[in-house]
Amino acid sequence: MLQVYPFMEKTATKTRKKSLSQEDFKLAYMDHVLTHGSNPASVFAFAKDLKSTEAQFYSYFNSFKALERTIWSDWFAQTIKTIEEDPAYAEYTVREKLLGFYFTWLEILKNNRSFVLKRFEEISRKELNPYFLEGVQPHFKSYVNDLVTEGKDTTEVAERPFTNQYEKAFWLHFLFITRFWVNDDSSDFEKTDAAIEKSVNLAFDLVGKGPLDSMLDFAKFLFQNK
Repeated sequence: MLQVYPFMEKTATKTRKKSLSQEDFKLAYMDHVLTHGSNPASVFAFAKDLKSTEAQFYSYFNSFKALERTIWSDWFAQTIKTIEEDPAYAEYTVREKLLGFYFTWLEILKNNRSFVLKRFEEISRKELNPYFLEGVQPHFKSYVNDLVTEGKDTTEVAERPFTNQYEKAFWLHFLFITRFWVNDDSSDFEKTDAAIEKSVNLAFDLVGKGPLDSMLDFAKFLFQNK
């Protein structure tokens, strides 16, 4: 039987690494970015500072960008979970559901506003697909498509040849709302609240049935009966 000497126990203690969860890495990453003003120099250095290993980091993420996409995707998932857990949400109109989504999304971002500001400060205003939102985009478009489908059933959304393009327009709307909040310096973000309400109302006025649809219906009738 191998005898364990005191110096061997000390060596084992020194080399033992901390076991970190995915959440531990995400929180440490955000803390590093905000404290140092930049991303960690490398995965090796980042893991070493946390008394962990590269292997453990890579068991969760294949890069810092992947880690960050997960952070934003988790915030989106938390938003959906929060609104869907509200019993009243199921009874909302499609317009009200999107309003609820935006207000909840920004409440969740508010908990990490410094990190959000840091990221948006680093990208161009013309950027339509920020790398950190790459994980959010497909989930948001899926959410919007579900709303559009529901809106057609409730007649809140008019059936048009380009209806399948609404997801792209609403993605731009999502970026507009998020950027507006990032730049909002009003008390309790009152300007953002107004921007959400006015822009969502306008959006559904545009996608709903209106004079343009009546004109198209009449033009179609004339064409079929000429």
